[in-house]
Amino acid sequence: MRVPYFQVDAFTDRLFAGNPAGICLLEEWLPDALLQGIATENNLSETAFLVPKGSDFDLRWFTPEVEIDLCGHATLAAAFVIFHELKLRGSTVRFHTRSGVLSADRAEEVITLDFPALPAATCTAPAALINGLGWMPIEVRCGVEDLLAVVTSEADVLSLKPDTAQLAALDARGIIVTAPGSDCDFVSRFFAPRLGIVEDPVTGSAHSTLIPYWSERLGKTRMLARQLSSRGGELFCEARGDRVGIGGRAVLYSRSQLELP
Repeated sequence: MRVPYFQVDAFTDRLFAGNPAGICLLEEWLPDALLQGIATENNLSETAFLVPKGSDFDLRWFTPEVEIDLCGHATLAAAFVIFHELKLRGSTVRFHTRSGVLSADRAEEVITLDFPALPAATCTAPAALINGLGWMPIEVRCGVEDLLAVVTSEADVLSLKPDTAQLAALDARGIIVTAPGSDCDFVSRFFAPRLGIVEDPVTGSAHSTLIPYWSERLGKTRMLARQLSSRGGELFCEARGDRVGIGGRAVLYSRSQLELP
């Protein structure tokens, strides 16, 4: 069996930056074990699988270790492949996912995802979070899946050298660390060792939590964000009430085919 496969760098306008995602175009669903095996073999933070559903698509995401409920950069990469490789007419594509129906809209080079807003509530900092980060955040919030740790400055975010064993002990999908940006509205980094991802290069889904927080704090609905991993990424953010807009560019790295049994 041959499966069309693309690798796309998301939330960037240049190769070797942003977050790489694998995109597999399927005619029908394969066994879950095979999907997981492909994602493990790819060894990217996420591999996305698409199956046509009328004029829409079913979409699932896998890390090298598990299937997940929501992923931003692989959704952006999937939309990029549909628009640019499948030559979809029109400016909107819809995906049916574990997190409901998600859409992606294209305006020139920017693709904007419509995602659920996932605001986080103030909570006490767990000891493993403090030990894992190496200091006490100025504010901690517990989200639907992630912990949000707010620190003072962009320099603090950049200087983090977390203890991933401590962070992996937390009952959370991942840990978002954020601060005001020096040349943007806010910056962040994202760590998800429980999912087999020590640090995610650019995490679109984390911005479902970051956007409501910073919109309230800054009194703005439109914001520019940067993720400060070694690869780096840029996101165009919009607060939309119970939804958020997460926009970015993407670049095709490769097109190929998988040889499957």
